[in-house]
Amino acid sequence: MPSQTPQPPLQQPIADSITRVGGWLFERRTLIPIPLAAPLLLLRIGEASASPALLACGAAVVGAGEIIRLWAVHHIGVISRTRSDRLGPLVATGPFAIVRNPLYLGNVALWVGFAVLARMLWMVPVIVVVLGFEYHAIVRWEEQLLESRLGDDYRAYAAQVPRWLPRSIAAPADAADTPHSWRHTFFSERGTLIAIFVASALLWIKARF
Repeated sequence: MPSQTPQPPLQQPIADSITRVGGWLFERRTLIPIPLAAPLLLLRIGEASASPALLACGAAVVGAGEIIRLWAVHHIGVISRTRSDRLGPLVATGPFAIVRNPLYLGNVALWVGFAVLARMLWMVPVIVVVLGFEYHAIVRWEEQLLESRLGDDYRAYAAQVPRWLPRSIAAPADAADTPHSWRHTFFSERGTLIAIFVASALLWIKARF
């Protein structure tokens, strides 16, 4: 992570609080977004008119989100599933050479895509705000942990690769590209793939009634 300039007295306690909240959210990061599913599956308030274009758009965004996740899991492996503070080696290849948090970006795309598939377009900004806060707090906590354990290696990586918005597609010069097998990737990602199938089936059932 790049060296930080001193923060004003009022900002530092806020930053520390967000980091502590991030540690709590990290252990519950799979469960926290679930309440977002209730309005998508149960409500019809503010539904947009059904159209093939809307369906195609939602499916494309869901597909893009899962492709990002599969690409990321292909490089990071099953360590992405842990809810402990266990760390694997620094991964700086694949999507991690473009942006530091591709899995979280993929998650946001999945939820936004399902909001479009549900025709609940007013939920899109709600999802972005809720998940944006959750992942911002989690990332603050993760970065503090990674910097404390990996030291200069992580600081150099964070200085080169942006947190959220990609600047380039060049991997760090010393990054070794050793992705996991695709069989391992799909096995590790099976929970998300099953969730996508179930959510799609439930939205199809909702649309029929």
